Amino acid sequence: MESKNKTHFRKVFKSDHLGSADIEEYIEEGKSLIFTIKEVKQEYKTKVAGKAIDANIAYFKESNVKPLVLNATNSRILKNMTSSPFVEDWKGLRIEIYIDKDVKMKGEVVGGVRIKSKPLQELTEQELKVLRGKLAALTTREELKELYRSNTQYGLSKDAGKLFTNRGIEMEA
Repeated sequence: MESKNKTHFRKVFKSDHLGSADIEEYIEEGKSLIFTIKEVKQEYKTKVAGKAIDANIAYFKESNVKPLVLNATNSRILKNMTSSPFVEDWKGLRIEIYIDKDVKMKGEVVGGVRIKSKPLQELTEQELKVLRGKLAALTTREELKELYRSNTQYGLSKDAGKLFTNRGIEMEA
């Protein structure tokens, strides 16, 4: 089915802040769901989903990622990851996000963006060596996406992310 001149249903669900529709798109495109917090600001009367609210908002070092409104659950996860209740102490934290399909709003299951509560770990030098070999053997972007999705450790490691990105660039050339 040709999709170049068609409108995806998620387009109307897009907002100025990171949401489930964005995450679904990232997953489909094989993009990383690991981000580094540049800063968290407490914003008052900021517009979110058409309403003016007071919220903690995380901005990321990755320039192509929308800011994330931190609800109480995600704020608590960041507090626990850093052992600090102060939003200024969350700067530099690397987080992984996902869609929790069981999130409820006003008693209805709507799904939502969540931060994984486990700390991110880097791969060992030996694991990176093995990964380099696997990446060198790939010939298509589909194989690249498949390998990336095959091991959640790849998404957790900054070094592995760079290797995947560089191999993707090589394939485009």
